[in-house]
Amino acid sequence: MASPAYFEDFKSGMSYEFGEYHVTEEEILQFATMYDPQPFHLSDEEGKKTLFGGLCASGWHTCSMAMSMIVGNMPKGDTGTLGSPGIDELRWHKPVFPGDTLRMKTTILDKKESRSRPEMGSLFMLNEMFNQNDDLVMSNKSIVLFRKRTNE
Repeated sequence: MASPAYFEDFKSGMSYEFGEYHVTEEEILQFATMYDPQPFHLSDEEGKKTLFGGLCASGWHTCSMAMSMIVGNMPKGDTGTLGSPGIDELRWHKPVFPGDTLRMKTTILDKKESRSRPEMGSLFMLNEMFNQNDDLVMSNKSIVLFRKRTNE
């Protein structure tokens, strides 16, 4: 399915799956060194001492991988996306490990036209990330602003 581009393209209840992200040990170590230098993100040995059982990606790295897949799935060129005022209910359900292959599923929960800005509306989405075993590893609910094709 081609990715929807404008507010009118989305319908409540629709969902689509996309992306394929291969997680490497090198990337986990690089991200953790720069942004989340906790021992279980920097060393397999230290990770084995925790409930994770080994080296695992930072949750913030997991969010970044999700965003990479989301942006990679957006239509190229002129689209209606106007950014997001934020996310709710961010959950890291299972750790992400080196060698995992991740994918995304987005479901449109609701949509609302703006009362004050008739040229746009808000989409309420459930984003879910799964690994190669179909285990849910991360989820969040986001609000994304989209331009309309017309000002009707």
